[in-house]
Amino acid sequence: MQLRYSPTLPYVRKVSVMMIETGLSGQIDRVLTKPWDPQADLGGTNPLGKVPALITPDGAEIFDSRVICEHLEAMHDGEPLFPLEPKPRSVALRLQALADGILDAVILRLVEERRRPGEYCRPVWCDCQATAMNRSLDWPEEQRSLLDSPLTIGSIAVGCMLGYLDFRYAAQNWREGRHGLASCYSAFAQRPSMHDTVPVQ
Repeated sequence: MQLRYSPTLPYVRKVSVMMIETGLSGQIDRVLTKPWDPQADLGGTNPLGKVPALITPDGAEIFDSRVICEHLEAMHDGEPLFPLEPKPRSVALRLQALADGILDAVILRLVEERRRPGEYCRPVWCDCQATAMNRSLDWPEEQRSLLDSPLTIGSIAVGCMLGYLDFRYAAQNWREGRHGLASCYSAFAQRPSMHDTVPVQ
């Protein structure tokens, strides 16, 4: 199998952590890909032109981090990271949806602030994304007990999302007023899978 990836993207990190936690990383070759580079021909693997994208041995192209993680889940025989019981499964999937939604807002803001020329940057749009991010971060702080369960795709997604906030917006200190979430992340970040996937510029 091959994984087309970019080292700084949080959706890629979620898949990378999943690969390590399921013991599948040795079966997957990583292919560095620059999504913004037209020469990368990423559209041939993922018509959306995004990473991560997984190519299976039979040539199937699997894209979107959520779909790739479910594919990896079906390939290993360890403890399930997508719980089987309805209630814990719902918690894990909601946490993943929340984390991915926060990342969507963060990346939209990042593109607006850092890729548009200054005169075209829309502060109102950036403020809107920041508000969505902060409001959404309050939810897992208030529902802290949901993160106390065994390792799931939900805790992986939340951990990678918080790591990305440290990477891109460290100065804005998401930990302020969220001591429970900060404590949970501090413990989660010690996992070898998180150490091995820290993003670098």
